[in-house]
Amino acid sequence: MIHLASRVPDPAVRRLTATLYGYAFLSDLVLLYPLYVVFFADTGLSVGQISSLFVIWSAAGILFEVPSGAWADVVSRRLLLCLAPLVTAAGFALWVLLPSYPAFAIGFLLWGAGGALVSGALEALVWTELDRLGAAGRYARVLGRARTAGVLGVVVSGVLAGPVLAVGGYPTVGATSVVACLLATIVAARFPEHRPSAVASTPTPNDEGELGWWDTLRAGVTQVRTRPPVRSAVLLVAVVAADWGALDEYSPLLALDTGVRAEVVPLLLLLLWAGVTVGGLLAAVGERLGRRGYAALLGLVGVGLAGGALTGRPAGFVLLALGFGAAQLATVLADARLQARITGNSRATVTSLAGMATDLLIIGTYAGYGLLATVVGNAVAFAVTAGPYLVLGLVLLTRRRPTVVPASSAAAAAHGPR
Repeated sequence: MIHLASRVPDPAVRRLTATLYGYAFLSDLVLLYPLYVVFFADTGLSVGQISSLFVIWSAAGILFEVPSGAWADVVSRRLLLCLAPLVTAAGFALWVLLPSYPAFAIGFLLWGAGGALVSGALEALVWTELDRLGAAGRYARVLGRARTAGVLGVVVSGVLAGPVLAVGGYPTVGATSVVACLLATIVAARFPEHRPSAVASTPTPNDEGELGWWDTLRAGVTQVRTRPPVRSAVLLVAVVAADWGALDEYSPLLALDTGVRAEVVPLLLLLLWAGVTVGGLLAAVGERLGRRGYAALLGLVGVGLAGGALTGRPAGFVLLALGFGAAQLATVLADARLQARITGNSRATVTSLAGMATDLLIIGTYAGYGLLATVVGNAVAFAVTAGPYLVLGLVLLTRRRPTVVPASSAAAAAHGPR
């Protein structure tokens, strides 16, 4: 493949990244984020019921993830990115208009569908556009900054959520969340999109050409099933992303257990998102980590999350922030490694398969956490759930073959002689 970097002006990359960062920021500028668990508790739901809602959320992701990924490989990915915030906004509106367990469940189904429309489509669009511009080697840092933009949206939400709740209650919090989703849809319309052109008349295993939805889905599944490097990258993304993605949902309950008032919970969560912000910005540095360095990073995740939870005090959120930041960095690096290994026109499908595997693991985490928390409390359940990071780090250290490939090197290899 011949890159057109010399003929493509830098403004093309800047337009893509600026749109991406704006979309990520607005998608997470949702004032319900730091409060919805507290909202559920205030409505009278138990920890077990809240956990069941999280299971419904993840089940919705599993149901819609892969079909929507294959859809994103067939139709406009930009269109799906525009639709996703609208679907999510409908769920948020339902929550505040009819606060009850059934409404929360339906809202999570809609949120899961909206997330599935983005998952796969966003990564595939960004990688494809960067690759077209000869800038695929920038993917990890661009993705890291996009995740950071999303975190900044969460941070702003955390700052505003408490005051808005005090002034207007949950209805006002919900209304502002819906407005943010509508703005995200407007920004998504600015994404550039150049779909891969039709290829030679004889497709190869790495180049499926123009396929329909079903054939695209099969091609993506076949790539994961028959190519060990892709399969291992998919599994790594799922394992690394699932645990902290699930634990994040319980961090407000962990904050309440420290004895702080509900209005203070968003401020404690700001510490966590500050750590996540730093983790995303360190993606360019993290690309230089080898197998041992990546294993140590996973160990840091486990120690930070478990140690911070077991302190039982607000100060423990500093350790939690360290753990969440390391988890963000580990997830970005795993995703960059996956994108560098995918070939052909089923990129969104393969990425969605990683998302589905993540959701399956998250469901197991929700179920296990709910049972543990009922018996031993949130702090111990949180610490035990963080344990798999230490196990994964040890597994990577004992493997003979390198498991982590810097995204820049992997991207170069993907476009080198074959």
